[in-house]
Amino acid sequence: MGTLFKNGTVINAGDSFPADVLVEGEKVVLIGQKIPNGNHKIVDAKGKYLMPGGIDVHTHLELPFGGTISSDDFNTGHCAAAFGGTTTHIDFVIQPKGGSLHDGLEEWHKKAGHKAMIDYGFHLAITDLRPEVMKEIPSLVADGVTSLKLFMAYKNVFQVDDATLFRAMMTAAEHGMLIMVHAENGDVVADLIDKLLAEGKTDPYYHAVSRPSAVEGEATGRAIALAGVAGCPLYVVHMTCDEAVTQLRLGRQRGLPVMGETCVQYLFLTVDDLKKPNYEGAKFVCSPPIRTEYDQQILWNALRDRTLQVVSTDHCPFWFEGGVKGRIAGKELGKGNFAKIPNGLPVIEDRMKIMWHYGVNGEHFDANRFVELMSTNPAKIFGLYPRKGTIAVGSDADIVVWDPKKRETVSARTHHMNVDYNLFEGRKIKGGVDKVFLRGSQIVDGDQWTGHPGQGQFLKRNAYAAVL
Repeated sequence: MGTLFKNGTVINAGDSFPADVLVEGEKVVLIGQKIPNGNHKIVDAKGKYLMPGGIDVHTHLELPFGGTISSDDFNTGHCAAAFGGTTTHIDFVIQPKGGSLHDGLEEWHKKAGHKAMIDYGFHLAITDLRPEVMKEIPSLVADGVTSLKLFMAYKNVFQVDDATLFRAMMTAAEHGMLIMVHAENGDVVADLIDKLLAEGKTDPYYHAVSRPSAVEGEATGRAIALAGVAGCPLYVVHMTCDEAVTQLRLGRQRGLPVMGETCVQYLFLTVDDLKKPNYEGAKFVCSPPIRTEYDQQILWNALRDRTLQVVSTDHCPFWFEGGVKGRIAGKELGKGNFAKIPNGLPVIEDRMKIMWHYGVNGEHFDANRFVELMSTNPAKIFGLYPRKGTIAVGSDADIVVWDPKKRETVSARTHHMNVDYNLFEGRKIKGGVDKVFLRGSQIVDGDQWTGHPGQGQFLKRNAYAAVL
């Protein structure tokens, strides 16, 4: 006996069509018209869409940062992701200073394994590229970790110099791995922070002033140039502004193997949110910072013309009112010094519905492009396709039953993220999750959770993945 999805419309990146979908075990085994009911469990999807589960390739669960730790772990974060239609994510392992890459990988496996509610993979963020660490990189492929992240920002914490970045690119290219960069000029940012604080400019707004768009554009161009020399696939994370997108577009026009993502927050929030009184602006502090309405339009255009390939979240939540009622410390750590505000925002649950409402309903792109940005491109770029990212015979049965008529008001009162505010509080949206299946097992039924801890699996990803 399997699960038979009846009367729905399948939406993949390339096409849409009315069909029944039969799942047996963890896989899709048949797609067709009027498949006999047999003894199968029936899921009536009349008037609804069947889409591949969302894939969020940029998350930070249970991340130590800025004297605290992000407030969603691999239990609450996974549950929230699933309620939002995301069935797979890739989290960032941080190499411990003085430790090996495998030290970090072992730590993250311990965090995830017994808690995991959805499927997951890991990127590995390199912070200390000693010669012995460089020799470790090829062995990560056998561990199923085929992407490395390096920070061009966070001086004296995560930042690497250009020589380190270039050496990593050369090694990655040789072994079919992908390099990811946080592209901001960390040296310039550090000097601007010191200058602003010395002038007594400590409010959250000055976080954005300390990280102007020019330093993101410069670092993006530098990373793209180095990737071109190394012949290494490059993926620029959380792109926010005209200057950075222009550099990416130029690199792609030159035929370089470079790609980029933006995150949901950069399409809807502006620097004015950082000016909100009573320290409310701290809720919106992330790096790179949110920009302007002009930059938002640049990003929407780049999603339409395929300069950008993915919309992710950079989900890294911190309580606004942390340190009370048993909560871990949060945004209050930066009162009186914007540089101490934990950088990160809660987004993992809202990605799909916000992008559907404003992207599809708002006619920025169609439903197929939505699936491409939310699921298919992430799967292809990060070595998971066609196991993930599509509804096809032989693919994992990660299926979201999507109700295009569902209406809700986004609010912290109803979300499942372990944080006390929502970036999109009060927004009324149309379109959202009805049911979610992970490898054939239902984990969300309306507002009910039906999954269990440990259900999520670690995904070993393929090297030499696509450059889109």
